[in-house]
Amino acid sequence: METKEARLAAIPKAILFEEEGDRFYILDQTRLPTEEVIEEQTNVEQVYDSIYQLKVRGAPAIGIAGAYGLLISLRDAVSMPRDDFVALARKNAEYLNSSRPTAVNLSWALNRMLTIVDAFPAEGSAQELYDLLRAEAIAIHQSDIATCRLIGEHGATLIDEGSGVMTLCNAGALATGGIGTALAPMYVAWADGKRFKAYSNETRPLLQGARITSWELHHFGVDVTLIVDSVASYLMKLGKVDLIIVGADRVAANGDTANKIGTSSLAINAKHYGVPFYIACPYSTIDPSSKSGADIVVEERGPEEVIYIKGQQIAPADVKVFNPAFDVTDHELIAGFITEKGIIRPPYDFAN
Repeated sequence: METKEARLAAIPKAILFEEEGDRFYILDQTRLPTEEVIEEQTNVEQVYDSIYQLKVRGAPAIGIAGAYGLLISLRDAVSMPRDDFVALARKNAEYLNSSRPTAVNLSWALNRMLTIVDAFPAEGSAQELYDLLRAEAIAIHQSDIATCRLIGEHGATLIDEGSGVMTLCNAGALATGGIGTALAPMYVAWADGKRFKAYSNETRPLLQGARITSWELHHFGVDVTLIVDSVASYLMKLGKVDLIIVGADRVAANGDTANKIGTSSLAINAKHYGVPFYIACPYSTIDPSSKSGADIVVEERGPEEVIYIKGQQIAPADVKVFNPAFDVTDHELIAGFITEKGIIRPPYDFAN
């Protein structure tokens, strides 16, 4: 009989790193669900584009990709003088950090890498610094794997046999280095033998819920139903939803949370219908420097994502488009944060 560990190990991976030769690969999520393409990342411009174009996406995965992206950008520069190598590391880190401004994990991971650079002694060599950065990137990845598992174990306690669990966008394995954040409790609960119904919002305009979350959960064997975004409220009214778990890209000190556009309206509907609304995220997603959601910079993306779906034009080409990638959910609407440290409930004070 297949063990729980074996079942969880079969979950697809977003990021692969081969320590032999320091080769970094991503699963190109823009091709899902019809194609599974593993793409090697060979230079910093390619990694930037992969993050910006959402080939790799999800706050934890972006952070890991940033760390490995910085590493491979320096892989062929170890013969440089030490000071030139340091300058290149800082330049490439700043460049990568500009690819997605909302997800705090990207700057968090790159700052971890730069802390190694800043502390490196003046007499050290570029090769020695590279080796330290390599170890740090791997540590960031391995830490996320462990974090996701703990989030899954803590969050699984919220899922009851026969319950309905809703999610938005994709905060699964393909958004992290491990088994996910918002989907991790579902994976662990299902692997433990609990049977429940999952509901995946399609998540316009890029359909991450349809293309990725429904693919992930279906691939794992979870009983998942795909819905268009506007059905969520009706499902709650029908009493089909007992719990909502979504991910996060940045959490302010007061608990206000930036996540994929549509999260706030989902939380408002959940409050109206009495459905507990949880955020699942690593503790590193919390940004104490942002006092509230008003301090979070929300990324706006191009109009083509709304005017076209998979190359098919669905609106006038020159129509005005407002396309924020995220919104901010007020902390009063959040029942708790599922983190590797456990479930944190209100009142929220992440400033200290």
